[in-house]
Amino acid sequence: VQLVESGGGLVQAGGSLRLSCTTSGFPFDHYTVGWFRQAPGQEREEVLCISNSEGTTYYADSVMGRFTGSSDIAKNSPYLQMNDLKPEATSFYCCAASTMAILVTTPEWYGPWGRGTQVTVSS
Repeated sequence: VQLVESGGGLVQAGGSLRLSCTTSGFPFDHYTVGWFRQAPGQEREEVLCISNSEGTTYYADSVMGRFTGSSDIAKNSPYLQMNDLKPEATSFYCCAASTMAILVTTPEWYGPWGRGTQVTVSS
């Protein structure tokens, strides 16, 4: 089982980034996938999660309207489109898979995890 994130980097405030998570080794279309972020000294935050089996998405209030989650079932890949980025979005972003078919908003229900990718938003 493997999840590998890509697409992170440095962007100016107001810009956009698209994170990808390449997955393998599990039935992607039956799993829920979450995107999480954690900045130094802060708690891990679930940004959004996608139930691939139900076709539903949960968004944290902090990203509603600016971030969009999607899944390409054929490519076994979830994506995180981040628009109008703000400096407070600077964080380390990870994707993770959950065997729960429903939306899951607690990290304890997720595993395995990708290694993550850094997103830095300059002001």
